[in-house]
Amino acid sequence: MAAQDKARQDATQEDGQTTPREARALTPQTARGEATRQRILEAAEEVFGEQGYYEASISEITRRAKVAQGTFYLYFHSKREIFAELVVDLGDRLRAATNAASQGAGNRISAERQGFQAFFAFVAQHRRVYQIVQEAERVVPEAAQIYYQRISAGYQRRLREAIQAGEIRPVDPEVATYALMGIAHFQALRWLLWSDSDTATVSPDVLDAIMAFITQGLEQPK
Repeated sequence: MAAQDKARQDATQEDGQTTPREARALTPQTARGEATRQRILEAAEEVFGEQGYYEASISEITRRAKVAQGTFYLYFHSKREIFAELVVDLGDRLRAATNAASQGAGNRISAERQGFQAFFAFVAQHRRVYQIVQEAERVVPEAAQIYYQRISAGYQRRLREAIQAGEIRPVDPEVATYALMGIAHFQALRWLLWSDSDTATVSPDVLDAIMAFITQGLEQPK
């Protein structure tokens, strides 16, 4: 757990942006408080994912988190604030998962494969993440922008390093980053979120096809 928390902290600090979590005053001071806050966030993910922002209620979030409604206000000022924090928290967890998965990859192409695998696994486990993030674009657009920008920042840095190391062809890191993010987004929609099965996965054949396409675009010409 400590290693996971460290990975999430590294992901949070990677681009130096201030997040809703860092800006607010209701930060837990103890491990127990942080565990309670996280439990409330996990309940909020369920409630917002199932009911949407406008139908969700603080009372339902606290009921599922098994805490008193007054406890909610020890950590969050409002429903809007926890929704914004949830978006940023999901982004932190996603980036921590993909960063951890790509550690130790032999080259950038291998890191892409491992990162895509981790991304698809995360989406399969958190199927409501897209509904939450897409709704955030209307409800708390600043949090949605942070979500995408923070993913992009680390991705661009790693592509830039791979270009400098001669592992991939010279490309515009920002353009390539958003192209790769788009591939991941729509492949997750097609194979995971549009599936009638709650246990849908991205098959090895599909992952191979995705990676063949990405490799063709990134690999150094021979």
